[in-house]
Amino acid sequence: MSDTIQALTRALNADIQGINAVSHNVANINTPGYQGVRAIADFGASTGLSRQVVLGDGPLKSTDRALDMALRGDGFFVADRGGQALLTRAGSFVRDAQGYLATRGGDRLMSDAGALLLPEGQVRVDENGVVWAEDQRVAQLTIRTADPAQLHAVEGGYRYSGELGDWAGRVQQGATEQSNVDAAAQTLQLIELTRHAESVQRVVSIYDRTLDVGINRIGDN
Repeated sequence: MSDTIQALTRALNADIQGINAVSHNVANINTPGYQGVRAIADFGASTGLSRQVVLGDGPLKSTDRALDMALRGDGFFVADRGGQALLTRAGSFVRDAQGYLATRGGDRLMSDAGALLLPEGQVRVDENGVVWAEDQRVAQLTIRTADPAQLHAVEGGYRYSGELGDWAGRVQQGATEQSNVDAAAQTLQLIELTRHAESVQRVVSIYDRTLDVGINRIGDN
């Protein structure tokens, strides 16, 4: 395969991966806490590209529910799933059957006291993630930052293979975070990627015809 064909193939593949990322974002535009993705160069991947999470605050939806919490600033709640850390920004939590604070999927939220056993009655969560029962401190929620390049999407959040960092944002109780995907920006990106892919396809077609003509002329000689 000539260098020209290889370059055109890479360009077309990048457009396809970009379109796939946009499609994934649009499909999750109503998923609470969802962080958008983009296609980036990755020489370790078979296609030369991979998806990377794009961190950023999504809009808030007020619920006035004590166990709903939204994060402002890059960071994730840390939950336990089968002995491994699950990172999530989907902050609509529940009290499980044993009284622990948990995700909707049943993963228990972690704190400086381990899995967080909630006291009876209402609790208050301040902007630093400290849980209070009236004036008594219960625990500090575990909230950490992560390198987006090492986040691996799973149901309800992310697995993480790197070292967690300190978080410096704030918690808003009584609200949930919506997807951080900008529908207008995704639409514009889809149009641009589609047009570029069509242009590359036309170049491939022209190049193919040029090669065909060249080969036929060689045969005539």
